[in-house]
Amino acid sequence: MAALAVPLALPSGATATIHTPYRAAAPDAPSGSTHTLMLAPLATSGRALGSPLTEGLTERSVKPFSLLGVTWDDARTDLEGTVQVRTRAVGTGAWSAWRDVESHSEDAPDEGSPEATESGVRGATAPLWVGRCDGVEVRVVPKPAGGVRGALPALPKGLRLDMVDPGDDPPGAPSAAPSTAGAPPFGADPAPEVTPPDPTDEPVDDPARPGRQDRPGDIGSPGGGTDDPADTGSTGHPGHTGDTGDTGDTGDPGDDPGTPVATDPTDTSGTEDELPVVPALTRSETEALTGRTYIGARPRIVTRAGWHADESLRTEDFLFTDQVDAVFVHHSATGNDYDCADAPSLIRSIYRYHINSSGWRDIGYNFLVDKCGTIYEGRGGGVAKAVFGAHTLGFNADSVGVAVLGTFSDAEPSEEALDAVARLAAWKLGIYGHNPAGTAYLLSGGSNKYRKGVRVSFNSISGHRDGFATECPGTVLYDDLGYIRRKAAALQGR
Repeated sequence: MAALAVPLALPSGATATIHTPYRAAAPDAPSGSTHTLMLAPLATSGRALGSPLTEGLTERSVKPFSLLGVTWDDARTDLEGTVQVRTRAVGTGAWSAWRDVESHSEDAPDEGSPEATESGVRGATAPLWVGRCDGVEVRVVPKPAGGVRGALPALPKGLRLDMVDPGDDPPGAPSAAPSTAGAPPFGADPAPEVTPPDPTDEPVDDPARPGRQDRPGDIGSPGGGTDDPADTGSTGHPGHTGDTGDTGDTGDPGDDPGTPVATDPTDTSGTEDELPVVPALTRSETEALTGRTYIGARPRIVTRAGWHADESLRTEDFLFTDQVDAVFVHHSATGNDYDCADAPSLIRSIYRYHINSSGWRDIGYNFLVDKCGTIYEGRGGGVAKAVFGAHTLGFNADSVGVAVLGTFSDAEPSEEALDAVARLAAWKLGIYGHNPAGTAYLLSGGSNKYRKGVRVSFNSISGHRDGFATECPGTVLYDDLGYIRRKAAALQGR
């Protein structure tokens, strides 16, 4: 994908910075690929006069792949219908039952930006992880067109199936995926401690068990996504205006939320010399590095080098926004049928799908978290930086998108995953001086929920659906956001 010639369009008052450090294909990058097949009207669809026509693919053998999705020509067109697939597993030859693919994927670049309007950008379903397969069958059933006699099929043009092979990990590649829970902090002796640990460096007790009572807005905030009552259509950058709950930050060194953290030789993310892991720091080490009093310990983060991203795929330059005022939590909607050892392959597949199938500049999420609680760097630029992502349409500026790998409409995310999101948010929001249990105003770039230019009050940790009318991050994960806020605030020492 060619490098963009101009910076992305941001909401009025927000700014972006372009930095072009490198774009190289690592010699040991996995040899992944994307294969496509055009969908066609199914002879068995039994079209009656005036009814929409089902499209798909009959059962067939294909090159091996692990993730799939359906894409179409015009990204501005919604796929109004149901998408179902069945696949044949490599090795066993067994066919799966029919599985649903989420037909709407609102993890997206902001409207009007070059990333959203380039000629190669396509509409796309959410991707679905199916494991190693070599056979597929697809059906896309549109919603009825209504009582119009002779109505045309109500499906977007150019429907195709995109199948992604993430490639195998390079021979001898270091394992970067173990859970972060037991990783020693940077500089710590790996031998067991024989002296009582500093209480500020240890994980806090869970402030509450995850549960359905932990609804967003239960911290005395206005809830996720509410219009500023004083809004008059002003497009001024909100900055810290209206940011509540940040008591105790007065006099904290580096109060400017846009001030980068001090140089850290252990954080090589976003550089040519990126190492597989950004190591964990204790809370006291993190405070010393950042100059922040209220900040969570930096968690261990697997970098792009750690999950073996092919850097030649993405757009060359990195794009940064002003600061990080809020965290939006997502689910990847890729299903829950994966092992933690598969997470790097799953992330490489999403990466290829976002670039080669959807036509974006890079993977959309800033971070991803697997069911074992391992945290992964997403969009390139550096884990401590305010990297401009493509995750929450209308609110990508001054925010971070964190995707929990899985689908949580009905399934419960693991406690390891919830705790990892809390640790990540406590650290990332702390860098920019924010209380995870507080609120912040963001300026809408335009979504199906808030018009462009409106200042909207969000919880500092919000769900995707707070900024956009969507199922994401799934009802069950959304209900756990209150727990994540409280735990993240406690990790900051609040």
